[in-house]
Amino acid sequence: QLQLVESGGGLVQPGGSLTLSCAASGFTLEYYAIGWFRQAPGKEREGVACIHGTGGGTDYADSVSGRFTISRDNVINTAYLQMNSLKPEDTAVYYCNANLRFSSYWGQGTQVTVSS
Repeated sequence: QLQLVESGGGLVQPGGSLTLSCAASGFTLEYYAIGWFRQAPGKEREGVACIHGTGGGTDYADSVSGRFTISRDNVINTAYLQMNSLKPEDTAVYYCNANLRFSSYWGQGTQVTVSS
């Protein structure tokens, strides 16, 4: 079965850190571009970070640049989103996406709540 499974979400205080994982099964993540997206209540889904399938180049939304880091471990077929200096406005459901040509896969999402 081809799927992505996110994990690592939870409740964290402002200024804290979390690392989200995105594990792929049924396909090789190495060749795919990977994106992390988030959707807050009442808002549209937005992209926050991406990493290319070849070369490993990365890009970040302005709102998370300097605080979030996207990475991948092709050996264990997993991508990550390291989130530091979290703010209440980072509260959302976070989704990972793997995209290659005409194939695109989404995970089920993991909740991140930043609150004191």
